[in-house]
Amino acid sequence: MIIAEVIEHLEEFAPIATAEDFDNVGLLVGDTKTKVSGILITLDTLEETVDEAIEKDCNLIVSFHPIIFSGLKKLNGSNYVERTVIKAIKNDIAIYAIHTALDNHHLGVNKMMCDQIGLINTKILIPKKNSIKKLTTYIPSKKAEELREELFKAGAGSIGNYDECSFNIEGKGSFKPNSNASPVIGERGKLHIEEETQIGITFPAHLEGKILKSLFKNHPYEEVAYEVVTLDNAHQNMGMGMIGEFEKSKTEIEFLEHLKNVFGTACIRHSNLLEKPVFKVAVLGGSGSFAIENAKRAGADFFVTADLKYHDFYRAEESLVLADIGHYESEQYTKNLLHSYLSKKISNFALILANTKTNPIKYY
Repeated sequence: MIIAEVIEHLEEFAPIATAEDFDNVGLLVGDTKTKVSGILITLDTLEETVDEAIEKDCNLIVSFHPIIFSGLKKLNGSNYVERTVIKAIKNDIAIYAIHTALDNHHLGVNKMMCDQIGLINTKILIPKKNSIKKLTTYIPSKKAEELREELFKAGAGSIGNYDECSFNIEGKGSFKPNSNASPVIGERGKLHIEEETQIGITFPAHLEGKILKSLFKNHPYEEVAYEVVTLDNAHQNMGMGMIGEFEKSKTEIEFLEHLKNVFGTACIRHSNLLEKPVFKVAVLGGSGSFAIENAKRAGADFFVTADLKYHDFYRAEESLVLADIGHYESEQYTKNLLHSYLSKKISNFALILANTKTNPIKYY
C-alpha cells in the first residue's frame, strides 16, 4: 500500500475539505507515491515522535495536530517545528495531519469526549454552515430515475437524518442542435421538444466534484444544463462541539470528580458552581472559548473545553459552569479513534499508537 491509499481511507472518514479555512491539514511532509512500511498514530508530531517512528519502522505519521500550522519561511532548525520537519525529511518519514476535519465529524473528537463522559442523545453543538449544496438539472423523463439512483450512490440526496431526497418537476424542454452538434435525441437544424424532468438534489459541499462527475457520466445529453447553489441550511451532522445528556443527573462535585477520573487531569479550572444538578453537558475538544454562547443557548449545565482565558470565565454569567480540563486532556482519545478506524481498513502492515508523551503542560 502506498501513502495515497492510506490518505484515501482517512479522507473517506474525515474529508480535508470539511476542515476549517484557517487550518493546515492533509499530507504536510512526504510523497503520496511512497510505499508504506508502518503507520505511527499520534496526537502531536514532535522530534521525539519522529524518533519513535524511526525506531518502530513507521514511515508515515498520522497526527491529529499539524506540526506546520503557519507558513515556514526558512528551514534551518531554529525552532521545534523546523527541527521536526528536517528530521522527518532526512529519514523519509511522511506526516499527515487531520485536525479540524476530525473536529467537524459527528463521530470525531467531540463524540469521543461525549462517549468517555457517558453522554447520550448527542448532537452537534455548532452545525457547520455553507456545507450543503443543491444541484438542479434537466433530463429526459424516461432517464430521470436512473440518474437519481446514480447521484444517490455518489452521496447526493442526504440532508439531516434523511437520505435519497430529491424534488422533481415534469415539463417540456426545447432545443435545436446546430450543424456542429452530435445530438443523442433530436436532429441537427430541427427544433425538438422533449418530455423532461427537473431534478433538484442536495449534497455535502465536499462531494461536489464526485457529484458532478456522476452527473456528466450518467446524463444522456451532449450538453448538460445544470446549476449548483449553496444552501443556507446548516449541516446537522457536521460541525464544532457536541451536546448530550446524562440518563441520571449528577451533582456538580460528582461531575467534576468524574471529569478528573475520565480525562486523567490533575487540575480542572472552572467558573462558579451554581448548586444545580448536572444533566445536559456541552463539550468542545481543544480551544473552545468561541462556543461559550452556543453552549448557553443550547441549555447546557456545564461546558467542558480547554484553553479558557481569565476573562472567559466571567462569560459564564451564572447560567452554566465552564470547565477547562486542558487541551491535551480533551483530545487525548483522538489517536485511539484513528487507530480503531484504520485497523478496520488496513491489515497488511503495522498500525502503532505512539507512546511519546506530547503534552507540553506539567502540573506540580
